[in-house]
Amino acid sequence: MTASRISRRVGAIAESATLAVDAKAKALKAAGRPVIGFGAGEPDFPTPQYIVDAAAAALQDPANFRYTPAAGLPELRKAIAEQTARDDGYTVEPSQVLVTNGGKQAVFQAFATVVDEGDDVLLPAPYWTTYPEAIKLAGGNPVEVFAGPELGYKVTPELLEEACTERTKALLFCSPSNPTGAVYSPEETAAVGRWAAGKGIFVLTDEIYRHLTYDGVPFTSIAAAAPELGDRVVVLNGVAKTYAMTGWRVGWMIGAPDVVKAATNLQSHLTSNVNNVAQRAALAAVSGPLDEAHRMREAFDRRRRAMVEALNAIEGVECPVPTGAFYAYADVRGLLGRSFGDATPQTSAELAELVLERAEVAVVPGEAFGPSGFLRLSYALGDDDLAEGLRRLRDFLGSAA
Repeated sequence: MTASRISRRVGAIAESATLAVDAKAKALKAAGRPVIGFGAGEPDFPTPQYIVDAAAAALQDPANFRYTPAAGLPELRKAIAEQTARDDGYTVEPSQVLVTNGGKQAVFQAFATVVDEGDDVLLPAPYWTTYPEAIKLAGGNPVEVFAGPELGYKVTPELLEEACTERTKALLFCSPSNPTGAVYSPEETAAVGRWAAGKGIFVLTDEIYRHLTYDGVPFTSIAAAAPELGDRVVVLNGVAKTYAMTGWRVGWMIGAPDVVKAATNLQSHLTSNVNNVAQRAALAAVSGPLDEAHRMREAFDRRRRAMVEALNAIEGVECPVPTGAFYAYADVRGLLGRSFGDATPQTSAELAELVLERAEVAVVPGEAFGPSGFLRLSYALGDDDLAEGLRRLRDFLGSAA
């Protein structure tokens, strides 16, 4: 018997759909096609200068050329704990913080630390494309709990109760949400937290968009809203979205001492410490003011309103107003089965492919985040590209017969 060259677990991983769309768009652009990308969730702004300056200064200090603690620079862990108390309303010790190589590593290590083979993990859908793969890599079983636009893309305790089994070990919670831009209210957040606490399960909460909310909608950390969760909440975060630092690769997880210690042991074998220069830049970011972040948010807000207005003006498209992150999640089920010349897409994946080839606009289909019938569009791109991309979408999608 010939063994497979690739392990079953790794061979079963699906490619990141968002990165795949972005890569295809960039390849088409390199080939001379004027593609506009609504695919990647990446701020189009430069990293604020004071953060860059901190990195430049770090390059002059030979201490940064050596190994440092696997859990992160002590001063950065302290600064993250202080920022958590200041911005999120609950207190943690620096020892409860693990600095990771970006938010994705925090997600992976959190699942790897708390999930055992065969455990169920409740996964509200639409969900970020990496969550189910990270759960499966940990040996767990992602259990999708879908909440559609009629619920504002937000699950309720009742929906979670229907999906919960004796094998349920954890719940993934994401607010503000990627991909929908939905933000749970303080009351909704507390209700979900109380439900999870009553079940005695972990809540892994992704809060990387916490500084990106609009229309006066507050961000609420489930750790603060549901203190009943106690040591069963794990917070995932990073500098990527707030400070336009996607390429710097600095994230973190916050949790109970035993969870963080176990995850640190894993990281000590996986990567050792995060790049020290990037950690110094992150220290400047989390210790500094949010003025630049607020200016970026103002631009995102302007683009958000323009995008939602344009999408809802297209017959067959319905787009709830997102109140967080920088994504719009459009319901395009009204366009499926309709004709675009010689093509009649039956799924949002087919529609997204058609939009890319014929309108030269890159969007991510709903299949990447759960059920078919939806498109995710990021408005983290320049105003001119946004306007042109929306014009192309209007002209192409509006031609459906």
